[in-house]
Amino acid sequence: MLAAIVKTPAFLLSVALLCAQPFVAPVAHADPPPWAHGKYNKEKGQDRAPRADAGISLDEAVNLAERRYRARVIRAETRESNGRRIHQLRLLSDDGRVWTVRIDAATGAEL
Repeated sequence: MLAAIVKTPAFLLSVALLCAQPFVAPVAHADPPPWAHGKYNKEKGQDRAPRADAGISLDEAVNLAERRYRARVIRAETRESNGRRIHQLRLLSDDGRVWTVRIDAATGAEL
């Protein structure tokens, strides 16, 4: 009975799809984020990551957040707020949850 089930096309297809999944899943994250290309804001003369004088760059903030939350940063920008530079990052988790993290560019502390 088991031998008959194993030889059915539906079973073989199911096994093939399960085996192929580890090779297909990484493709969803294959495109690098826009800031990885150095395309920040050409109009303002920025051709690389904005960096605070003694703090962390936008790239460093992105790496920190992705490691800390095990999520993918889908948008990143640096803003000025009350005289401070703030890296604002939007993250996407594997289960589809989206949230925003704000990091002080001078200290690297999460706000």
